[in-house]
Amino acid sequence: MEACGTAHHWARRFQSLGIEVRLINPQYVTPFVKTNKNDRNDTQAVVEAASRPTMRLVTVKPVEQQDILAAHRMRAILIRQRTARINPMRGLLGERGFTIARSPEAVKCATPELLQTSADELTEFCQTLLAELLQHLTVIEEPI
Repeated sequence: MEACGTAHHWARRFQSLGIEVRLINPQYVTPFVKTNKNDRNDTQAVVEAASRPTMRLVTVKPVEQQDILAAHRMRAILIRQRTARINPMRGLLGERGFTIARSPEAVKCATPELLQTSADELTEFCQTLLAELLQHLTVIEEPI
């Protein structure tokens, strides 16, 4: 079967029933699809690819390995969200004449200081926006 999103779950289920499971990377199945993509043609392509003696197979991942991969994916999502919070903060401050280094640590250290020391250059509205963005940033940073 093709190694798609749910393939490892189903492979483990089939193995528990005593069925031999072979997972094939989808990029190795694609050349065997003869015409338009549909379930019948995909199935024929999987059977054709699996019948090749030199076909490289994907090993079935245990649940623990999938948990570790899920943790890595979640961390990557949180890092993207952190970057999505930092960039508007730096842009907003840049429009007001303040520059901050790109690193998250620099933003976390410099923003509270700027909020306190430059009340005359930052409007109250701008300070509120920056404080809210900083609060969102600290919430995202905790699990990272």
